[in-house]
Amino acid sequence: MRDLTVTINGLSKTYSVTGWRIGYTTAAPELTNAIRKVHDFLTVGAPAPLQAAAAVALRLPDDYYDRLLAGYRQRRDLMLEILRRVGFEPFVPHGAYYAMADIRPLTAENDVAFSRRLVQDVGVAVVPGSSFYPDPAMGRTKVRFCFAKKIETLERAAARLETLKV
Repeated sequence: MRDLTVTINGLSKTYSVTGWRIGYTTAAPELTNAIRKVHDFLTVGAPAPLQAAAAVALRLPDDYYDRLLAGYRQRRDLMLEILRRVGFEPFVPHGAYYAMADIRPLTAENDVAFSRRLVQDVGVAVVPGSSFYPDPAMGRTKVRFCFAKKIETLERAAARLETLKV
C-alpha cells in the first residue's frame, strides 16, 4: 500500500497559521517525480522562514495535538450549546472548526439576508450556507459559525445572539 499512497497535508489549520498556505506531500519515490513536476508549474515555493517554522511545528510533541483536540472539542461543544439555546438547529461537526446551523426555526429569510441582519443588528458574523454548495439553493436555510475563537469571544457572541429578534 505504501507504494500506492500519496499523502497531502497542510499546516494552516493544525498550527493556526491559516494565512501561510504551506503544506507537504509524502509518497513513494516513484510517485514524487511527477508530483514535483506539477508543483514546479503551480508554485515557486513557500518562503524560507515559513519552511523553517513548519519544520519546527512538525516536531511538536504528541501532547500538542492532544491539547489542540481538547480545546477545539470544548469550543465546539460550547458553540453547539449556544446555537441550540438561541433556537438554531446545528449540525454536529466531526473534524471541522465551524458548525453549520439550520436557520428555519428562527427566520423565513434566506441565508444571505439573515447573515447580513446578524452582522448589522446583532454584531455576529457568519457565512451564508449557500457559499458551500454546488447548488446554492441547498444552503439557503443554513449559515456557518466559526468556533476557532477564544472562549471569551464565543461567550460574547452568545450574549449577542441571545438578543436576536426574529
